[in-house]
Amino acid sequence: MKAQILYDTNVNKLEEVEESKCGPDDVRVKVMAAGICGSDSHKMQTKWKYQLPAVMGHEFTGEVVEIGENVTNIQLGERVVGIPFLPCNKCEYCEQGLYSLCDDYEMIGTHYHGAFAENTVLPARNVLSIGDLDYDQAALIEPLSVALHGVIGIKPQIGDTVIVFGCGAIGMLAIQVLLNTGVKAIIAVDIDDEKLQQAKDYGCKYTINSMKEDLIEKVNEYTNNRGVEIALECAGSTITEEQCFRVTAKKGKIGFLGIAYKDITVPQESWERIFRRELTLTGFWNSYSAPFPGREWSSAIDMIRDGKVDVKSMISHRYKLSQLQDAYDMIASRKEKYNKVIIKPQEV
Repeated sequence: MKAQILYDTNVNKLEEVEESKCGPDDVRVKVMAAGICGSDSHKMQTKWKYQLPAVMGHEFTGEVVEIGENVTNIQLGERVVGIPFLPCNKCEYCEQGLYSLCDDYEMIGTHYHGAFAENTVLPARNVLSIGDLDYDQAALIEPLSVALHGVIGIKPQIGDTVIVFGCGAIGMLAIQVLLNTGVKAIIAVDIDDEKLQQAKDYGCKYTINSMKEDLIEKVNEYTNNRGVEIALECAGSTITEEQCFRVTAKKGKIGFLGIAYKDITVPQESWERIFRRELTLTGFWNSYSAPFPGREWSSAIDMIRDGKVDVKSMISHRYKLSQLQDAYDMIASRKEKYNKVIIKPQEV
């Protein structure tokens, strides 16, 4: 089969490789669509901490073309989404059903060949049927499940005002999920006016371009100087991580979904707000719960199918498998505005 092999930092090559063996409990999925995650871009452009060479790609959908002899839950020809997370099923967290916190998990796309290839093999328990969902749209089930994990965990209440920092894929999906929870208002924060307009089109009541407007002043205006009940940090920016403390109301909650790739320095005034305002800070990692893979995944499928989340409008670019490096270069250079980038492995 053809696959994109990562050999070194920012070095991908399309090559013919031997297919992975499909074991008795596995399925082989012909990959029809695979999304590029922000973590893919970061890992590919910085120091890769896993074994090289590697085949990346963990947000994917496709058709089951081979099943192991013990597999009973999936049929040949079934259209599925891949679940890239492989929990150890032995640690205390797995035994509690807290799979996202597994001590020794592995991932399709890092430890094992991923979806930037014509096909990939994974355990049958790691695929879910998507019925007649569009393959490209269903490739956003994985990031939607990440957004759901955060929103479910932060427990929004009817009447809350929520601020979302970062209108990338996770932020935009979190906004759409929040719109289904009964919150009073959502404030979207970004530095890209087009993304802010898209957030408003989805249903955000307020938007703030923090490069052009005074964030604190606008939040106070929108909340009667009270602050927001919930702040969701989806950008992973050193600036926005700190700003969360400054806009959250007394007894408010802050949820961190964005991965910070640099040290975060919090000024004393912001840090004091944690205890003076009795704030609750929670991090959200991965997207899994019990029964595996969790209600995040089943809900993501249902929300796309029922039209409660619009993922179609989030797909900005599509590339053939042979163009993966071009896609990465476009993302890194920011020469074009993009949102979700999809790779089409059957279009070599």
